[in-house]
Amino acid sequence: MSFIPSYKKISESEFDERIRVADSIIKSCTSCPRNCMVDRTNGELGTCQSGDKPIVSSYTLHFGEEPVLSGTNGAGNIFFGNCNLRCVYCQNFVISQNPKIEKRNEITFERLAEIMIELQNMGSHNIGLVSPTHFAVPVLKSIRIASQLGLNLPIIYNTNGYDSVEMLKLYKDVIDIYLPDFKYGNNENGRVYSKVSDYFDKTKLAIKEMYNQVGSELVYENGVVVRGLIIRHLILPNDLSETEKVFKFISEELDKKVHISLMTQYYPTNRSEKHILINRTIRYKEFVKAVELLEKYGLENGWMQELESNEFYRPSFEVNRDDPFNNKKLNLI
Repeated sequence: MSFIPSYKKISESEFDERIRVADSIIKSCTSCPRNCMVDRTNGELGTCQSGDKPIVSSYTLHFGEEPVLSGTNGAGNIFFGNCNLRCVYCQNFVISQNPKIEKRNEITFERLAEIMIELQNMGSHNIGLVSPTHFAVPVLKSIRIASQLGLNLPIIYNTNGYDSVEMLKLYKDVIDIYLPDFKYGNNENGRVYSKVSDYFDKTKLAIKEMYNQVGSELVYENGVVVRGLIIRHLILPNDLSETEKVFKFISEELDKKVHISLMTQYYPTNRSEKHILINRTIRYKEFVKAVELLEKYGLENGWMQELESNEFYRPSFEVNRDDPFNNKKLNLI
């Protein structure tokens, strides 16, 4: 039997109620834990500098996700503009930290739904929402419209991890695949490098909610994941990612069976040259230490990038928004 996306099973009345609640959230915005409390439906802007309509900077078939997500046909990735974080090393800073320019890419809920259908017609295995947190309200509306138009693919919520539990609850049985980052094992490094004071505290709560919704088991169809949780952890220089605390939390407060995607692709970009501790690529011994910590905490499921990935996995949004990753496949072992 073919997999049926969860959003196909939600009644019209239930979807109506969730959208009603979501609309109340964005009118005094608590879409993410920053809780800016601005009315985004009335032109007020919070930290993400975004209104109540989605900004789509790029959409494409993407082959650089974990192989179980990209498959043979690619993930149907939608890259949203702007962001609720301000990471000094963001590799997507061209689209995430240029709100005046990205405002030009604002579209309607209906157009976003059409994009999802386009990607399905192109043969994508799934719809990958990349950095959706600050647009969680309009995206929810677009998913409903796309479902009515015939969307029948699992949806990936590919997030920086700094998500509102209240908002995530509205996505229960809408999202089948959660793909969060877990950037830091303490709040202080989140404050310095992503400009948010409580990253570790809030991300723990968000990822717990994702885990409660989909568990640790990955469900496959034809070799591609259609439901589950994969936590990404990017190794940062000088252990600024506090990897041990991240893995300890996952092992002891979630489940040792959770799949981890250990990433080595870090390279200094954006404003990282202003921060001496983060202004270099990672070293082999830092990679080895992270692998040893996976073993220490019994986290045996998942993938890891080859160390050379930092030279390989670099987007070019300023050059080619139709294919910013040039159809590159991510090197994982």
